[in-house]
Amino acid sequence: MSGQYSPQRFQVLPPVVKNLLIINILLYFITVVFGDKLGINLVDLLGLHYFSSDLFKPHQLVTYMFMHGGFDHVFFNMFALWMFGNMLENIWGSKRFLVYYLITGVGAGLIQLGINYFTLQSLYEQVLPAVLERIQMDGAELLSTSRNYSDAVLAQINIITNTATIGASGSVFGVLLAFGMLFPNTQILIYFLFPIKAKYFVILYGALELILGIANNPGDNVAHFAHLGGMLFGFILIKMWNKNKKNFY
Repeated sequence: MSGQYSPQRFQVLPPVVKNLLIINILLYFITVVFGDKLGINLVDLLGLHYFSSDLFKPHQLVTYMFMHGGFDHVFFNMFALWMFGNMLENIWGSKRFLVYYLITGVGAGLIQLGINYFTLQSLYEQVLPAVLERIQMDGAELLSTSRNYSDAVLAQINIITNTATIGASGSVFGVLLAFGMLFPNTQILIYFLFPIKAKYFVILYGALELILGIANNPGDNVAHFAHLGGMLFGFILIKMWNKNKKNFY
């Protein structure tokens, strides 16, 4: 996909990127305030829960991407969104960029739910039904006190069924993929020191996420397949737009 823009019209902080930054940062601070001061857990309401959970609601496929678990989480996601998203919005326009951002985010959530489903099916075969009922009754309370089952299988089932996926990373990885496809030879400075072309950066990052996702280490607390899902949906969407040479809007 190619695009042209006039340097005079280029915006360092275009409207969709700006508003996404505001919404994400505002919701992060609201989450902290509500949790600390009012005892309201917005993650329960807006985070993406596994669909068998009593807390699951369809709207969470959208709202989860505006929630974050810590300052470093929201900071690095928003920094990457600004760094790569501003160029895309300037070239695509605000409407197309917003559609792309939301679709990759929803796609990332769907992929994560799908991976969780297939993971649970294999885990369920190793556990008696009575034990699963115990996890359903007591698992969430254990996690709320920073505890979990000592058995690795039970612990993983508990994490999948009783924790929420949150964060804009799926959309951000979609944005990163789009940047690599549109500007493959642009130099990116890793840690502001080591230059690498955008196309290689995307490939290496995607490969790393795949390796970490397959390794399936619950301790890293990262939804690696959601990241890959954002990239996958972004790739499909860009290919569809490229195939249809007409303007999207």
